Amino acid sequence: MFKEETAPHRLTVLGSTGSIGVNTLDVIRHLGGRDRFEIMALTGNGNITLLAEQARATGARMAVTADESQYVALKDALDGTGTVVAAGRSGLIEAATMNAEWVMAAIVGTAGLAPTLAAAARGATIALANKECLVSAGELFVQAVQKGGGRLIPVDSEHSAIFQCLEKDQRPSLERIILTASGGPFRTHSREQMAEVTVQAARTHPNWSMGLKISVGSASMFNKALEMIEAKHLFDVGPEQIEVIVHPQSIIHSMVGYSDGSVIAQLGVPDMRTAIGYALTFPARPQLPVDRLDFARIARLDFEAPDETRFPALRLARTALQRGGVQGAAMNAAEETAFDAFVDERIGFLDMADIAETVMEEMIAFGGATSINDVFEADAEARRRAVDAIARKEKAA
Repeated sequence: MFKEETAPHRLTVLGSTGSIGVNTLDVIRHLGGRDRFEIMALTGNGNITLLAEQARATGARMAVTADESQYVALKDALDGTGTVVAAGRSGLIEAATMNAEWVMAAIVGTAGLAPTLAAAARGATIALANKECLVSAGELFVQAVQKGGGRLIPVDSEHSAIFQCLEKDQRPSLERIILTASGGPFRTHSREQMAEVTVQAARTHPNWSMGLKISVGSASMFNKALEMIEAKHLFDVGPEQIEVIVHPQSIIHSMVGYSDGSVIAQLGVPDMRTAIGYALTFPARPQLPVDRLDFARIARLDFEAPDETRFPALRLARTALQRGGVQGAAMNAAEETAFDAFVDERIGFLDMADIAETVMEEMIAFGGATSINDVFEADAEARRRAVDAIARKEKAA
């Protein structure tokens, strides 16, 4: 059990209404809730009912909706509670700059970059679930954490597993990082079958319960592609040291290989509360109400090489790692834009990777980012080019 005096007391959850945020508040409740922790701020987007319920239940000092049109609705929902209400980008940054010692960064997409950077700049411990901070602004974000004097603890199950397997005094012996992937719902589909995939089919993950964006990203393996780029910045390794293996059971969350041939793995049932709890109480391990592994029942663990023809996102990530510059930002922005078009049924499932690759090729000549504004400019340019590529596909269809 963790020692209360060593755990953070003031907490903020950026993205509290998403799946990671909901699980984070569940962990906080289980570990003592309002008797143990003070919630400085909660932020969400359009689910005002849930955000208000969370603020009331936790006694949050501030609640922020990213959707400015929902400000009045949130303010009315929290009338009389004493919770300060804000909205929009400025509200998110205000929430991030409150004096919480520990910040869960779980806003999905590039929208989470600015508030997470604001929290890092003031030295908070960042529990990182937002991929874009490292994919789009990797070196800048790591530098911001270091300059602020805070700590970065990964929450993605794969990166949390690597974080737990890395032995500090053995870093010179680190040989490779092995990210596991479930393969998603279309692991055995042919490309012809994947071309006909619907949004409803893509949102159903065989092992995890997640939001639409993450579920579709898992189905296309774009999530794993982004995790490859994250791993480079989180663990300071080269592209050649990052491997991906398909592991359908999602029991081994990732592995670390050392120069003597040893491989250390972190195992557990597919439950995000394990990684969240570890990030909250690090370096201690809390008592959590998650299922325990029953190896006799599991009986077997399977592995297979990923097929980069059917899942080209993995190939694109390796290309982005090799090229450097703003290629990660370009890939991410193009994929986000293509995802919206897929959800709107304007393009097909496989078109998302085609559009990301087109935009990456068009932006090869762009230099690296020396400031956060450079990242935002690259992101905006990639989105413009992705919109054009989507229009061309629609016209050709």
